[in-house]
Amino acid sequence: MTGVPERLPPQVPSLPDSWWKRFCRWAIGVSGWRLVGELPDVPKVVLIGAPHSSYWDGVWGLLMKSAIGLDLGVMIKREVLNGPFGPIVRRLGMIPIDRSAATNVVDQMVERFATHDKMWLGIAPEGTRKAVKQWKSGFLRIARAAGVPIQTVFIDYPTKTFTVGPLVNASADIEGDLASIRAMFAGYRGKHRGV
Repeated sequence: MTGVPERLPPQVPSLPDSWWKRFCRWAIGVSGWRLVGELPDVPKVVLIGAPHSSYWDGVWGLLMKSAIGLDLGVMIKREVLNGPFGPIVRRLGMIPIDRSAATNVVDQMVERFATHDKMWLGIAPEGTRKAVKQWKSGFLRIARAAGVPIQTVFIDYPTKTFTVGPLVNASADIEGDLASIRAMFAGYRGKHRGV
């Protein structure tokens, strides 16, 4: 039992079968990590995963997305791509974000959604591996402006699970949405902490 589905729903953006996908399925199976729940059959979402407390979240997340064949673009800080693993990480679907530039990341992502028939965008709502009192609202603003739902994914190290939570639609009440969505993640534990 690998803990990953054999195939994705038809509307979900998927990657072709490859040696890399087979390797990731093997690695996930050996590691004991598994995906719990079913991904929705929708072509566009902003996927948020939390708690994010370690670089290992990215490792396990990339292995899982590749193992299930999910074509998920993940927003990460640009600096990650500048190191020796930059070319590899970029090929894995990472979307570099320059957090110091005076560019509007929300507008950039909304434009990406508008120009793709299928697009799943992954974001860590905490915006950092450090413990934060307040999540960043960018994922909500992107989802609302692009008119796409938010897919919650709960990371839990004690059970080695990525649990697919409910789809959420962003409202005009950003603070209310942040509070209610963050509350869904209570009880899940990252490598170093909960949310």
